Amino acid sequence: MRVFVDQIKCTGHGVCEELAPDAFLIEDDGIARVLIAEVHGATLAEVQAACAQCPTQAITLAEPDPSSSAENA
Repeated sequence: MRVFVDQIKCTGHGVCEELAPDAFLIEDDGIARVLIAEVHGATLAEVQAACAQCPTQAITLAEPDPSSSAENA
């Protein structure tokens, strides 16, 4: 799964960084950044929890676009 943070919605509460520290980092500007584009296994479970608990619903998960991986192969 791919993870995205809506930079406009994010207000830097830090829930994502607390729940999934391998996937998110709150930068100096107070906005969350995604550290890994695709998540799997235990990290996916952490990101799903962060997505569910994000106060501003700024985190989304999506299936990878198969056409983009074919282009990069």
